[in-house]
Amino acid sequence: MKKQILKSGLWIAVFWTTSLLGEESIGRAANTVILDANGVRNLRIETVEAEAHRFETTLFAIGRIEAIPSNRSVLSSRIAGRVVELNAFEGDVVEAGDVLARVESRQMGNPPPVIDLKASQSGLVVDSHVRLGQPVEPNAELMDISDRSQMWAVARIPEQEAAMVEVGSIAYIRIPALGEELIRATLMRFGVDADRDAGTIEGIFQLENKSGRLRPGLRAEFSIVLEERLNVLAIPREAIQGDPARRIVFVKDFDLENAFVRVPVVLGETNDFVVEILSGIFPGDEVVTRGSYALGFVGGGNGVSLKEALDAAHGHEHNEDGSEITEGQKKARAMEEGHEHHEEDGDEGMNRGLLVYAGVVSVLLLFTAQSLWRKRKQAQG
Repeated sequence: MKKQILKSGLWIAVFWTTSLLGEESIGRAANTVILDANGVRNLRIETVEAEAHRFETTLFAIGRIEAIPSNRSVLSSRIAGRVVELNAFEGDVVEAGDVLARVESRQMGNPPPVIDLKASQSGLVVDSHVRLGQPVEPNAELMDISDRSQMWAVARIPEQEAAMVEVGSIAYIRIPALGEELIRATLMRFGVDADRDAGTIEGIFQLENKSGRLRPGLRAEFSIVLEERLNVLAIPREAIQGDPARRIVFVKDFDLENAFVRVPVVLGETNDFVVEILSGIFPGDEVVTRGSYALGFVGGGNGVSLKEALDAAHGHEHNEDGSEITEGQKKARAMEEGHEHHEEDGDEGMNRGLLVYAGVVSVLLLFTAQSLWRKRKQAQG
């Protein structure tokens, strides 16, 4: 009973000592996910450093890539005749002045006169309406040539937000067919008419296309910049997890390798790339981007607790919540261990006494039994 009472008093002291550490260490234990090297590789964890930079408020819009109308020309014949030579076909790239076809005139002669049909501009033959030996007339279009060294990216801007956009606005344009590359462009003009059915107005951006990768009809995604603010702490959107009422991010532990801490954050404005952070993290924190969603489903059965990780990293023992063991806790533990040793010594002495007592009683019982046996023998004799 005394032993139980003493133990209870010691553990009460330990409890109140640990409580003085506050909720910070307890929260760290509950919100820390510890992986091994294989776990980090399997989740493909990537981090970025949170930093203050220029924050751009943007408007998202979708649209298409289109050829510039003025950069298109046709090939035609000035005389009636038939095609006797054809040097270019649909999909060929031609230079201005190249002879694309030769037409034999219907005029009399031996041989009849032949004229060269030359490209009026450099570009791509996007359509051909002529075949070898085909008769042609001066009013017929034989080939369409498009100069695609520059292209238009046409954004469909919602009517209710078009007032915030003006000529000269900057946009970051992503073409999904070309990957994650962003193209920076300037709004050069608006379309002539609004689309009544879609409720949009066209905003036209001109793009360089020296590589020829941009083609008419490709989908384009626009992040049109409306305003800019400096020194805003922001992180990539993919780092944000949790439900809308309680947003969190995972931050790389400052002390332990392969450990990540779940941190609640308060969000500000969001654009198409990053999110403003009002509170929760600080510049320099390494925030998990790739793999952050998967970290939210990693349970505690990874084999390594916060206490074990800290013990291994620091070379001394910690509490289960990861906090340092205080002097009060050390003293309480020493007192408990000393009391247990004292009780063990007392129990050992008691056990020796009981053995002696049992031996004496056994001898006395044996002696009494022998005396009774002798008396019985004498009475019988």
